[in-house]
Parts: sequence; structure tokens; C-alpha cells
Amino acid sequence: MESAAGDIELSPPERLAVLYAPRRYQALWEGFLLLDRRLADAAREGRDPLMIQLRLAWWRDRFDQSVAEWPLGEPLLALLRAWDAERAALRGLVDGWEARIVGEDGGAELGKARLEAVCALARLSGVRPGESIRRAAAEWLGLEPAEGRTPIVPGTLRPLVILRGMALREAASRPGGPLRDFLAILRIGLIGR
Repeated sequence: MESAAGDIELSPPERLAVLYAPRRYQALWEGFLLLDRRLADAAREGRDPLMIQLRLAWWRDRFDQSVAEWPLGEPLLALLRAWDAERAALRGLVDGWEARIVGEDGGAELGKARLEAVCALARLSGVRPGESIRRAAAEWLGLEPAEGRTPIVPGTLRPLVILRGMALREAASRPGGPLRDFLAILRIGLIGR
């Protein structure tokens, strides 16, 4: 199954997580996850740092423009049009990937940028990003260890709960496999933990 972004695809758990968002917000989630994958690919280790910076500069330039100025031939940009009010968060992702690859911060800026992008996604979904959303995002992204109970997150952001739960399963080295992952996603999607 090819994604709306062409050559980059979401993993099966990510695709299922996106489906738990209300239909009108699914493109927000899909665009965010696909952009992060696209930037990771552009900035993958082993590439010439100058080439990485050139690839990332293209994306940075797009997010510095209004959506009306974006080229029409890039499928991922088409998916990200709903992010117009939060383009700064997308630009932050670009800067975070650049800092991770060519800087010396060990990925700290990228982690913060991803967290801020989740908060921007919450705002675009009509949800104020409070402490529970920030904590769930930080635990999903591995910025903080999971503490106690699953943070209470509005149903609009159910993909965040699923992504967090799957990341915690992976970090705990629980035996997986496609069927177990699918059942875990169903459980998390239905009861939130």
C-alpha cells in the first residue's frame, strides 16, 4: 500500500493508530508521521552532511512560505496543507533533524521539535495541549520514562495513546509479531491503555 506521500510509508502500527483519529484529523496525523519519516530519510547517517543540509533546506523553505505558495507536485506537501497555521512546528522538525545530524546535541533539539509538533497537532485538532498530552507525547518519543498510569488524553488524540503504548511495548522488549501488535493496538485503542 503506497502512502499519500509517494515513496515513504507508515508502518502498519502507525497506519492503525492514524485510523483511531476522527476522520477529519487523520490527514494531520498521517502528514506529521510521514514528514518525520521523510526528514529521517533525508538526514540518514552516511549521507554527505552538505547533501543533508540541502535536502532539509528545501523543506525549511517550504515551511517558511504560506501554503498558497507551496508547489503542487509534492504529495506530502498536499497532505500537510491543513498545517498552515502551525507551519512553525513543521519547520522545527526540519531544524531538529538538521541539529541531530550535523550538530552535537545528541538529538535533544529533535526531541523537543517532535514534542512541539504533537502539541501543534493537538491545537489543529481543537484540543489545548495540556500536561497529560505533553507527558504522553514525551513518553512516546522516549524523552521521559513512563510513570504510572497512562495519561488521560482526549479521544481526538487517540493515535497518541496508541503510539505511546506501542513504543512502551517495544522498549520493554515484549514479544511482538504482527498479530500481537494488532491485538495490542486494538486494546489500547478501545480502552486507552
